[in-house]
Amino acid sequence: MSDKPERIIKELLERFGHSYAEEAGIRLADRPGPLYQLLVLATLLSARISADIAVPAARELFAAGCKTAAAMTESGWQDRVDALGRAHYRRYDERTATMLGDGAELLLRKWRGDLRKLRDEAGGDTGRVSSLLTEFPGVGPAGASIFLREVQEVWPTVAPYVDPRMIEGARRIGLPDRREQLAEVLAESGRPAVLAAALVRVSLSHRAAGEITAVAGA
Repeated sequence: MSDKPERIIKELLERFGHSYAEEAGIRLADRPGPLYQLLVLATLLSARISADIAVPAARELFAAGCKTAAAMTESGWQDRVDALGRAHYRRYDERTATMLGDGAELLLRKWRGDLRKLRDEAGGDTGRVSSLLTEFPGVGPAGASIFLREVQEVWPTVAPYVDPRMIEGARRIGLPDRREQLAEVLAESGRPAVLAAALVRVSLSHRAAGEITAVAGA
């Protein structure tokens, strides 16, 4: 890798080098609880609402005790609505509270509350994992991508994971924007999930992208 991409990556990680899971207070690990929390976060981020609202909404749900699929089903619908409301996740609060309850029930019924069993059912195939994730209410292809971008931190079979949002971010700041090349960049970084989140952030903000390219001398 030439000096210029290295400078860009360095600035990208220094300025935006934290995952959405970290921001939501999730200590991501290959265990049922943290993986479920990531699914909740992906569900919230899937709505047409900013991450600045969705991430605090996840924190409120976790603070209310909804950290596992079993706990989510045991919580009251109104309790979930109230938790979302405290984070101003209001346009979608009632619908999302229902979807979270239904999704938790699905996870318990099909995979005994453990997303590792979903991964195993997919046989390690990322496309199949993505397809199974879309069975959860509120998690379409975009939500599945959100989950996969973040979970590659603890699911090596997924890494390096690249999606169109990341490609757009790479294009904005002068990194390779072909899927195969960008996958190599992620693998070489040693921090694929964090770099993926940083690329998403610059894809969503022209200002952030401009800051990176200006400082990196692009």
